Amino acid sequence: MSTIKEQQRAATGHEFLDRSIAEVDPQIAEAIAMEIRRQNDTLELIASENHVSRAVLTAMGSVFTNKYAEGYPGKRYYGGCGPTDIVENIAIERAKELFKAEHANVQPHSGSQANMSVYFTVLKPGDTIMGMDLAHGGHLTHGHPLSYSGRDFKVVAYHVRKDDETIDYDEMDRLAQEHKPRLIICGASAYSRIIDFKRIREICDRAGALMMADIAHIAGLVVTGLHPSPVPYADFVTTTTHKTLRGPRAGLILCKEQFAKDLDRSVFPGVQGGPLVHIIAAKAVSFQEALTPEFKAYQMQIVKNAKTLAQAVADNGFRIVAGGTDNHLFMTDVYSKGITGKDGQQMLESSNITVNKNTIPFDTQKPMVASGLRIGTPAVTTRGLREPEMKTIANLIGRVLDSKGDQAVIQQVKSEVKQLCDRFPIY
Repeated sequence: MSTIKEQQRAATGHEFLDRSIAEVDPQIAEAIAMEIRRQNDTLELIASENHVSRAVLTAMGSVFTNKYAEGYPGKRYYGGCGPTDIVENIAIERAKELFKAEHANVQPHSGSQANMSVYFTVLKPGDTIMGMDLAHGGHLTHGHPLSYSGRDFKVVAYHVRKDDETIDYDEMDRLAQEHKPRLIICGASAYSRIIDFKRIREICDRAGALMMADIAHIAGLVVTGLHPSPVPYADFVTTTTHKTLRGPRAGLILCKEQFAKDLDRSVFPGVQGGPLVHIIAAKAVSFQEALTPEFKAYQMQIVKNAKTLAQAVADNGFRIVAGGTDNHLFMTDVYSKGITGKDGQQMLESSNITVNKNTIPFDTQKPMVASGLRIGTPAVTTRGLREPEMKTIANLIGRVLDSKGDQAVIQQVKSEVKQLCDRFPIY
């Protein structure tokens, strides 16, 4: 017979608070267990993915997920926000210190919403913007017609040069003078070379345009001085926090002080409601990690690994877009050997190597087929792999792709991947 206390807990649903996920929802518990196994047994080479620390995981799973906190520190619409204000203020100050920025907003839920908030701060529907063509390495939110950025604004796209596949700054300058955009967007999701933010600032000034740098991919390199920072030049800088920064899946905006009030209003209540306080707490933790000397050593290894892996993939007979890499990723043209990006991705995934298909500049294939693969090193570097392992990985990739789907080869490589992963556990 149940006690009165047990009956009371059952009547309110309180009994769920102390039950494990396996008890409450075994299907989701099993899916989580499957994902743990997948990550442990897989070489993660998707350039936008990483493995967060236990400390970041703890913050994400904290009781701050229970708290509503619309508004900003000291100016909330809800009571009980004392600890929340502490967390958000710490995250803001650490972000400003990391990037040497005048103002930081740590509330954006994603990089796309961070970009949207900037657009809403300085643009009106129908205004002209310039962004890097998606097929040449840009991002959906930089003006692609399927995105709000391409739907709500007039878009002028700039490109890379055909001869060396690097940004055509002369074209950017010419287009800016011709179209006089209100905002020029720089940064990329599939570009392996250094971006000249100073030159882009000069182009913006000649055209009378504002400048926004989206550094979602290279933020970790920027804060450690391994890539030039856009902060001294750009009016706005946006980023995600989950790629090279190795934090939670979320966004961040930095801006000049003159735009701070308008930007904050664009984030809340303009684009978002209540902030995800548990995610802001995790951002704060990741920023603290990024302020350490160990984090710079980690970023340096990411770049070394990317350079080594790109060269080794080239040594296996695959063309590397733009001739190599200066950052954490590179693009390889697999169609030059008769393999589509789609097929290459699927074959490698069957071997427990995850990459993503990607269009390359001047691609002749549709985006969902693509001629290239995007390959990055943040996640494998987090696991502790270094240059010797990069050469091994390149050879594994070459064997799989050259086999054109031979199941015996795929299964043999899968076994070797598992052995390599066992040497470098994630947690």
